[in-house]
Amino acid sequence: MSLRGHVAQLRACVLCPRMQGPPVSGGPVVSKVILVGQAPGSKEPIAGRPFAWTAGRTLFGWFEKACGLGEAGFRASVYMAAVCRCFPGKTAAGGDRVPDPSEVGNCSRWLRREIEILRPALVIPVGRLAIARFIPFEKLADVIGKQFPVTLHGCRFDVIPLPHPSGASPWHRVEPGKSLLAEALGRIVKHPAFAKTHRMNMQSP
Repeated sequence: MSLRGHVAQLRACVLCPRMQGPPVSGGPVVSKVILVGQAPGSKEPIAGRPFAWTAGRTLFGWFEKACGLGEAGFRASVYMAAVCRCFPGKTAAGGDRVPDPSEVGNCSRWLRREIEILRPALVIPVGRLAIARFIPFEKLADVIGKQFPVTLHGCRFDVIPLPHPSGASPWHRVEPGKSLLAEALGRIVKHPAFAKTHRMNMQSP
Protein backbone atom coordinates (compact mmCIF):
# COMPACT_ATOMS: atom_id res chain seq x y z
CA MET A 1 0.00 0.00 0.00
CA SER A 2 1.22 3.51 -0.76
CA LEU A 3 1.61 6.02 2.05
CA ARG A 4 -1.16 8.12 0.53
CA GLY A 5 -3.52 5.14 0.54
CA HIS A 6 -2.51 4.32 4.11
CA VAL A 7 -3.35 7.84 5.29
CA ALA A 8 -6.72 7.70 3.51
CA GLN A 9 -7.59 4.47 5.34
CA LEU A 10 -6.38 5.90 8.64
CA ARG A 11 -8.59 8.97 8.31
CA ALA A 12 -11.62 6.74 7.74
CA CYS A 13 -11.05 4.55 10.83
CA VAL A 14 -14.02 4.06 13.23
CA LEU A 15 -12.76 1.09 15.26
CA CYS A 16 -13.01 2.63 18.75
CA PRO A 17 -16.52 3.76 19.83
CA ARG A 18 -15.31 5.79 22.83
CA MET A 19 -12.82 7.76 20.76
CA GLN A 20 -13.92 11.09 19.32
CA GLY A 21 -13.00 11.36 15.63
CA PRO A 22 -12.17 12.09 13.03
CA PRO A 23 -8.71 10.52 13.21
CA VAL A 24 -5.91 13.06 12.99
CA SER A 25 -3.05 12.73 10.50
CA GLY A 26 -0.14 14.90 9.49
CA GLY A 27 -0.57 13.73 5.91
CA PRO A 28 1.47 11.44 3.63
CA VAL A 29 4.88 13.02 4.26
CA VAL A 30 7.60 10.67 3.00
CA SER A 31 10.42 10.88 5.54
CA LYS A 32 13.04 8.81 7.34
CA VAL A 33 12.08 10.61 10.55
CA ILE A 34 8.84 9.80 12.39
CA LEU A 35 7.57 11.80 15.33
CA VAL A 36 5.14 9.82 17.52
CA GLY A 37 2.83 11.77 19.82
CA GLN A 38 0.44 10.35 22.42
CA ALA A 39 -3.08 11.23 21.22
CA PRO A 40 -4.76 14.36 19.82
CA GLY A 41 -6.39 16.88 22.11
CA SER A 42 -9.82 18.36 21.50
CA LYS A 43 -8.53 21.01 19.07
CA GLU A 44 -6.63 18.72 16.70
CA PRO A 45 -9.61 16.96 15.04
CA ILE A 46 -11.07 20.39 14.26
CA ALA A 47 -7.78 21.71 12.88
CA GLY A 48 -7.15 18.46 11.02
CA ARG A 49 -3.50 18.15 12.00
CA PRO A 50 -1.49 16.94 15.02
CA PHE A 51 -0.01 19.32 17.61
CA ALA A 52 -2.26 22.14 16.44
CA TRP A 53 -2.65 23.94 19.77
CA THR A 54 -0.51 25.18 22.66
CA ALA A 55 1.57 22.00 23.07
CA GLY A 56 2.35 22.20 19.36
CA ARG A 57 3.56 25.76 19.64
CA THR A 58 5.93 24.66 22.37
CA LEU A 59 7.11 21.61 20.42
CA PHE A 60 7.79 23.50 17.21
CA GLY A 61 9.42 26.27 19.24
CA TRP A 62 11.91 23.74 20.58
CA PHE A 63 13.00 22.78 17.07
CA GLU A 64 13.08 26.32 15.76
CA LYS A 65 15.37 27.31 18.61
CA ALA A 66 17.52 24.18 18.23
CA CYS A 67 18.07 24.27 14.47
CA GLY A 68 15.96 26.97 12.82
CA LEU A 69 13.34 24.55 11.53
CA GLY A 70 9.94 26.21 11.98
CA GLU A 71 6.50 24.62 12.15
CA ALA A 72 5.78 24.65 8.41
CA GLY A 73 9.16 23.13 7.60
CA PHE A 74 8.82 20.51 10.31
CA ARG A 75 5.36 19.44 9.12
CA ALA A 76 6.62 19.25 5.52
CA SER A 77 9.65 17.09 6.31
CA VAL A 78 8.82 14.84 9.30
CA TYR A 79 6.09 12.17 9.30
CA MET A 80 3.83 12.89 12.28
CA ALA A 81 2.18 9.87 13.90
CA ALA A 82 0.75 9.05 17.34
CA VAL A 83 -0.02 6.14 19.64
CA CYS A 84 -3.74 6.90 19.16
CA ARG A 85 -5.09 9.03 16.33
CA CYS A 86 -8.43 10.16 17.77
CA PHE A 87 -9.22 12.41 20.74
CA PRO A 88 -9.94 10.10 23.72
CA GLY A 89 -12.37 12.56 25.33
CA LYS A 90 -12.38 14.06 28.81
CA THR A 91 -12.37 12.45 32.23
CA ALA A 92 -14.91 13.38 34.91
CA ALA A 93 -12.22 15.62 36.42
CA GLY A 94 -11.86 17.52 33.15
CA GLY A 95 -8.52 16.23 31.94
CA ASP A 96 -7.90 14.29 28.74
CA ARG A 97 -8.72 10.60 29.16
CA VAL A 98 -5.81 8.17 28.79
CA PRO A 99 -6.59 5.70 25.97
CA ASP A 100 -7.30 2.20 27.25
CA PRO A 101 -5.21 -0.83 26.18
CA SER A 102 -7.76 -1.97 23.59
CA GLU A 103 -7.73 1.46 21.94
CA VAL A 104 -3.93 1.52 21.93
CA GLY A 105 -3.98 -1.99 20.44
CA ASN A 106 -6.46 -1.03 17.72
CA CYS A 107 -4.40 2.00 16.73
CA SER A 108 -1.06 0.18 16.81
CA ARG A 109 -1.79 -1.22 13.34
CA TRP A 110 -1.37 2.25 11.85
CA LEU A 111 2.05 2.88 13.39
CA ARG A 112 3.21 -0.60 12.45
CA ARG A 113 2.27 -0.03 8.81
CA GLU A 114 3.94 3.40 8.80
CA ILE A 115 7.18 1.86 10.03
CA GLU A 116 6.91 -0.85 7.38
CA ILE A 117 6.26 1.68 4.60
CA LEU A 118 8.70 4.43 5.59
CA ARG A 119 11.51 2.30 7.10
CA PRO A 120 12.57 5.19 9.36
CA ALA A 121 16.09 5.77 10.59
CA LEU A 122 14.96 7.94 13.50
CA VAL A 123 11.82 7.83 15.65
CA ILE A 124 11.05 10.65 18.11
CA PRO A 125 8.44 9.57 20.69
CA VAL A 126 6.93 12.51 22.60
CA GLY A 127 5.57 11.89 26.09
CA ARG A 128 5.35 8.88 28.39
CA LEU A 129 2.71 6.93 26.46
CA ALA A 130 4.64 7.25 23.21
CA ILE A 131 8.05 6.49 24.72
CA ALA A 132 6.70 3.33 26.35
CA ARG A 133 5.74 1.96 22.92
CA PHE A 134 9.45 1.69 22.08
CA ILE A 135 11.50 1.36 25.27
CA PRO A 136 10.72 0.31 28.86
CA PHE A 137 11.44 2.97 31.48
CA GLU A 138 10.38 4.23 34.88
CA LYS A 139 11.43 7.90 35.02
CA LEU A 140 11.70 10.44 32.20
CA ALA A 141 15.17 11.33 33.46
CA ASP A 142 16.28 7.79 32.59
CA VAL A 143 15.52 8.20 28.87
CA ILE A 144 15.37 11.90 27.90
CA GLY A 145 18.69 13.04 26.46
CA LYS A 146 19.67 9.53 25.35
CA GLN A 147 19.58 7.58 22.11
CA PHE A 148 18.42 3.97 21.87
CA PRO A 149 18.76 1.43 19.03
CA VAL A 150 15.42 -0.33 18.49
CA THR A 151 14.32 -3.07 16.12
CA LEU A 152 10.56 -3.18 15.57
CA HIS A 153 8.33 -4.53 12.80
CA GLY A 154 11.39 -5.68 10.86
CA CYS A 155 13.04 -2.26 10.90
CA ARG A 156 16.06 -1.08 12.87
CA PHE A 157 16.07 2.61 13.87
CA ASP A 158 17.24 4.98 16.57
CA VAL A 159 14.85 6.32 19.19
CA ILE A 160 15.45 9.71 20.83
CA PRO A 161 12.61 10.51 23.25
CA LEU A 162 11.25 13.93 24.14
CA PRO A 163 9.06 14.95 27.09
CA HIS A 164 5.54 16.03 26.30
CA PRO A 165 5.39 19.81 25.67
CA SER A 166 2.13 20.18 27.61
CA GLY A 167 1.77 23.31 29.69
CA ALA A 168 0.27 21.12 32.43
CA SER A 169 3.66 19.53 33.12
CA PRO A 170 6.59 21.61 34.40
CA TRP A 171 9.08 18.76 33.84
CA HIS A 172 10.74 20.26 30.76
CA ARG A 173 10.96 23.72 32.34
CA VAL A 174 12.87 22.81 35.51
CA GLU A 175 16.06 20.86 36.18
CA PRO A 176 17.05 18.23 35.36
CA GLY A 177 14.35 18.21 32.67
CA LYS A 178 15.43 21.49 31.12
CA SER A 179 19.01 20.32 30.54
CA LEU A 180 17.96 16.84 29.43
CA LEU A 181 15.53 18.33 26.89
CA ALA A 182 18.35 20.43 25.43
CA GLU A 183 20.55 17.33 25.22
CA ALA A 184 17.78 15.36 23.49
CA LEU A 185 17.19 18.12 20.93
CA GLY A 186 20.93 18.30 20.31
CA ARG A 187 21.04 14.57 19.59
CA ILE A 188 18.05 14.82 17.25
CA VAL A 189 19.36 17.70 15.14
CA LYS A 190 22.78 15.98 14.82
CA HIS A 191 21.27 12.62 13.85
CA PRO A 192 22.10 11.89 10.17
CA ALA A 193 18.46 11.25 9.23
CA PHE A 194 17.19 14.46 10.79
CA ALA A 195 20.14 16.50 9.49
CA LYS A 196 19.45 15.27 5.94
CA THR A 197 15.74 15.98 6.29
CA HIS A 198 16.44 19.47 7.60
CA ARG A 199 18.98 20.17 4.86
CA MET A 200 16.57 19.08 2.12
CA ASN A 201 13.81 21.24 3.62
CA MET A 202 16.07 24.29 3.74
CA GLN A 203 17.01 23.76 0.09
CA SER A 204 13.38 23.51 -1.06
CA PRO A 205 12.04 26.60 -2.88
